[in-house]
Amino acid sequence: MDFGPHLMLALIEGAVLSAVLALTAAGLSLVFGVMRVVNVAHGEFYMLGAVAAWFVAAAVGGAGPAAFLAALALAPLAVCALAAAADLAVLRRIAHDPERTIVATIGLLYILQQATLMGFGPDARPVAPPFNARIAIPWPVWEEGGLALTWPWGLSVTTYKLFVIAAAAAVLAGLWLMLTRTRAGLVMRATQWDRETATAFGIPVERVYALTFGLGAGLAALAGVLVVPIQQAHYLMGGDALLLSFIVVIIGGLGSLPGTLVAALLIGMSEGIVSVFFSPTLAKILATLLVALVLVFRPQGLFGAAGR
Repeated sequence: MDFGPHLMLALIEGAVLSAVLALTAAGLSLVFGVMRVVNVAHGEFYMLGAVAAWFVAAAVGGAGPAAFLAALALAPLAVCALAAAADLAVLRRIAHDPERTIVATIGLLYILQQATLMGFGPDARPVAPPFNARIAIPWPVWEEGGLALTWPWGLSVTTYKLFVIAAAAAVLAGLWLMLTRTRAGLVMRATQWDRETATAFGIPVERVYALTFGLGAGLAALAGVLVVPIQQAHYLMGGDALLLSFIVVIIGGLGSLPGTLVAALLIGMSEGIVSVFFSPTLAKILATLLVALVLVFRPQGLFGAAGR
């Protein structure tokens, strides 16, 4: 295959990774933006989404659109409810103190991971995609008569990967509209800017925190559901998701949703290209170096506000 078609395939893989990463990192950024705490267990909620998708799909029938749609609807809701309950039971009791929250979520990470190992087992298990047809992608070439389109051998993409990109874009657009156009978003932004004033105006801050923590975990779980037909569910899959989410949030700016989306696109596309042409290890090394450069020259991130 020529360089051009090979690059196109790398860009498609990068776009899929960017979509999944944007969902996961958006949940982490949302929690930090509103609550000012770092959720170290965020990757485990991503893992729980994938594992819960396998259980729901197996209960419904294991394959076909109905099983996957049931998993897509129920798994994020279950993880969202679990995360909200964890916030009320644990984080609320330590007053959402940033330092103690880090320790508490580390403990939550190990609890969720080991509970999944005991209930799900150590093996990776797939969920069948609801559709998986391949679409040939045309590639422009110059011929004697001018520019023409060809369909090189092997240059194709599955319809499910296109669905992942479209679904992530739709969910992120809905999240943006919710935060900027609804009363719930206004309440969350008021709580973010001044907790004491929000409390004085009758906003139930603790309830807002629980819903925010649950929503952030639900976004990560949704990413896990979308990715499980591609990568399979495994009880240790949350580690890489957490690392990449932190990289994206640091580069984009803590609490900045637009920065998170731009950084997710940057990291996802670069990792897709570097992984295809070189190695996944080099891609992660370059991402880590980029974080170091951002921390040195712009500590607040690309879109973060200085001094906040």
